[in-house]
Order: sequence, then C-alpha cells, then structure tokens
Amino acid sequence: MKVDPRGQRLVAAITSIVLVAVLLTGSWILLAAQAMVFAIGVFFGLRHHPYGLLYARLVRPRLSPPAELEDEAPPRFAQGVGLVFALVGVAGYSLGLGWLGIAATAFALGAAFLNAVFGFCLGCEMFLIIKRVIPKNPSEEVP
Repeated sequence: MKVDPRGQRLVAAITSIVLVAVLLTGSWILLAAQAMVFAIGVFFGLRHHPYGLLYARLVRPRLSPPAELEDEAPPRFAQGVGLVFALVGVAGYSLGLGWLGIAATAFALGAAFLNAVFGFCLGCEMFLIIKRVIPKNPSEEVP
C-alpha cells in the first residue's frame, strides 16, 4: 500500500502535541493511549491509524493530489519504534521511574517532531538502513 507523505507529517504533528502533553503532565495514561494509537498503525496498518483517518477524511479532500506516494512499510516501522518508546515510557511512569518515562517520551517526541516540522522520518530511515544491511535471505549479498 502507498501512503500520502503529507498525512504522515500531520500524524507526526498530532503525536508531537500528545507527547508534549505527556511530558507536561507526566500522565502514563495519556502515554498509554498514544501507545495504543501506535499499535493500531503497526498491527492494523496505516489506513486504520486514528490520526491518519483524520487526515484522510478531513484534510486530504481539501488538498490537491500528492506529488508522489510512498511505501507504507517505512512509516509503519516508524510507528513500531514509537510504540516501543511509548511502552518503555508507560512502564517508567507507572513504576515510579519518572526519569525513564521522561527519557522515552522525549526520544519519541524528538522523532515525531523531526517528521512533523522537517519531513524527516527517523524511523523510516532506520527501516531503510536495516533493509540495506540485512538481506532478505542468506544467499543475497549486501550491495
């Protein structure tokens, strides 16, 4: 499946707002809700992602068609990375390890902010590097 990169930037912007709210409030419940949003994107695909649905229904119809679409796999992987950081943050906050909750949330916020503001998807870049380094099967060579 192909996705509109403009939608991914909106998703990252909303995610950034939620993560800033988590850092300001220290709410592990809000971070757990964001983890659920990440999980939907990872396990059910980006077409079911709640923030992506907002973009598809409310924003994209008002825009011209995108110049190009991108493969879903890299942003979906990035959602998985966000999920891991969110789960670590939830564990930190809920176990009384505020420093861990803050650190994990801040890392996730940094990645989301880069995508929202600059269009640089850190998780997507990680995905592409991993794809280059790890061949699909053992008989393939790294280019």
